[in-house]
Formats: sequence, C-alpha cells, structure tokens
Amino acid sequence: MQALSPATNTNLQLLLRRRKVNRVAPRQMIIRSAYRFDSANANFSRADWQASCAILASKVVSQQDTEKTDEITAVNGHRTLDVVPVDNLPKALTITDLSPAPMHGSTLRVAYQGVPGAYSEAAAGKAYPKCEAIPCDQFEVAFQAVELWIADRAVLPVENSLGGSIHRNYDLLLRHRLHIVGEVQLPVHHCLLAMPGARKEYLTRVISHPQALAQCEHTLTKLGLNVAREAVDDTAGAAEFVANNKLLDTGAIASARAAELYGLSILADGIQDDSSNVTRFVLLAREPIIPRTDRPFKTSIVFAHDKGTSVLFKVLSAFAFRNISLTKIESRPHRNRPIRLVNDKNVGTAKHFEYLFYVDFEASMAEPRAQNALAEVQEFTSFLRVLGSYPMDMTPWSPSRED
Repeated sequence: MQALSPATNTNLQLLLRRRKVNRVAPRQMIIRSAYRFDSANANFSRADWQASCAILASKVVSQQDTEKTDEITAVNGHRTLDVVPVDNLPKALTITDLSPAPMHGSTLRVAYQGVPGAYSEAAAGKAYPKCEAIPCDQFEVAFQAVELWIADRAVLPVENSLGGSIHRNYDLLLRHRLHIVGEVQLPVHHCLLAMPGARKEYLTRVISHPQALAQCEHTLTKLGLNVAREAVDDTAGAAEFVANNKLLDTGAIASARAAELYGLSILADGIQDDSSNVTRFVLLAREPIIPRTDRPFKTSIVFAHDKGTSVLFKVLSAFAFRNISLTKIESRPHRNRPIRLVNDKNVGTAKHFEYLFYVDFEASMAEPRAQNALAEVQEFTSFLRVLGSYPMDMTPWSPSRED
C-alpha cells in the first residue's frame, strides 16, 4: 500500500504512524487510534483534528491519487488496485471442516483395492454404509489415497481363514504411517464365472486373485477341470477381463455380484474349499481413534529386536502374566537387516533371519494392563510401534450361502 499524500501536515503523519489497524474480516475493518490529546500535542489545531477524522473515516482521497486512474479506489487513504468483489472471496475454513466424519460413514470416501464387485468393496460397504467407495488398482495406491486426502479411509484385507495372511499389506502397514481404526470380517463366497454360453469342459484356464485360487484349489480339482490357473490383481478384475475380452475358454473366480456387473454366467456356485471362508479386513485412517473400555477392543503392534528371536518368549510373557489373549502373531523378515551372522567377526556360515513380529491382542490401550504390558515389551525390544487400538468386529458370523 502507498503512503498518504505529501500534502498531509506533519501532525497528521505523526497521528497515522501511531494508529493501530486490526483486520477482523474481509468485509470490514476496525481501526483503533493510539493518539491521545496531551500537553505534547497542545498545538494540534481543530482543523488538523477534523482533517484526521475525515481521512480515518475514508472520506478524503488525495487529489494526486484520483487523477492517475479512475479504477483506483481508496481505503483509509491508501490506494488499492484491482479490488476483488467481496462476494467472490473464498469461504474461510471452520472447525466443522476439520472435524472427523460421522461414524456411520454417510460422507466418507473409502479406498479399496480392486474394481467394483470386489470383496473389498463389500467390506467397505459393511464397515461404512452409504460411503463413497473408491477403487484402486493396487494396495499401495489405497494407502496413498488416504495419505494424500483423496480418501478418508482405506479397507484392506490382512488375512483369510483358508489362504492365510496377505503379507503385502503387513509390509505396507509398516511402510506407511496410517492407523488401524477398526476391522471387518466378511464371509467370502466364490463362484466360477464365464461368458454366457461357455461350458466348464471347454475352459482351458481359470484366472483370479492368488488368494481366491488358493481358497478354491481342491474344489477346482474335484470339478474335473484340467485348466491352467493364473493369478491376477483381484477377483472382480478377473471377471472384468473375461467380459471385456469375450474369452470363451477362460473362467474367473469372483463374487456373484461381479457376475451381475459384468454380464457373466455362474458355472459353479460356492466353490471355496470350506464354507467357513472368512476374510478379515482392517480399516485405516490418517489419525488414530481414542481407545475406550466400554466395548471389546483389539490392539495391533509390531516389534523387533537386534538380538534375534530369543527375546520373543519374554515379550509373550508380558501378555501372559496379565491375562491378555493374543489373537494373532505374524513374523516377517526384516527388510533392512534380512540376515545376521552368528559370529560377529563374519567368520563361518551359520546365519539366521532377522524378523519383525506383528501381534494382535484383545485389550484396549485405555486399559492399564495393556499399557503396562507394552511398557515391559519396550524394555526387551529395539523397535516397537502401535499400529492401532480399535473396536473388535463383534457381528455374528454366518456363511453367506449354504453349499
């Protein structure tokens, strides 16, 4: 902003140097003057005082400023260029814009791996009804979607009752800084899909996610299908691939909803090796939730130690002495230090792997026994991280269909 006109007298300049201006909103400005009439300003005339009031009230614009351009306006005696209409200014953020979304998920954007019709999409709908499901082509993309604020939550599978753990997501949990805020257990019902008019005996290959292929391995053999089994990124993606390419010799293992979405026929229903086929999904967010004690909670941690696996017994004892039940323990090779020589002098061939241990236990971080257990675990480990403390999925389980 430019200075006032040189025609302003010295006393007026002194007054304007001492006044304080506080901006309070785009539509208005409050000006407070620090000038007080005292003996030092006894020579300040009434005319000077009236001129000062006029300038402070934005009623006087210097002739020098107004002669340069008609587009220049004055605010408090200062020239301003290209004044933006107040109605076009962006709305200021409020505290409600930064508040967590409602727990029922009506406004949440939830990322999942796969395409529409995937089991992860069904898990997202179970966890957050009425949410906006966002498909991602890879697990890591779902993590990044939450980190970059494209999505509010991510729903990722971590283990299946038949196929075991999804190790990729355990590695990504450690690589990214998201927090587990919940879990969902979803009954999985597989179907063998093919193009309309195709027959089982004419199939030469079956494609699906590796977990789905493993979960249906024995059933495919019992069906007498002498086919090649090829892995793809996800189950619904396999159905989409068959439909888009009109492959009459290729079947896909996916859900009944995928058959409906992509116009495929169901050649065999319920082909999982066990009807009690359940996949556990975790819900991820940028911020952790506040642990509570009014309902069953589960806590997930990961730890490591630079002295090998001998410390594992001590860590497990910290939970056993406090009557804390472990629901899962998973070991993964340490990526940064996968192998360690037994002999510190690098002499000999005896080696063992360095491991990271993932543990789930039934307790809330709000409970003193859980806090004390982790305090003891920290004494024995070189690395400890709490992945999340979250409500357990207590919904009654039942197979989606009977075989």
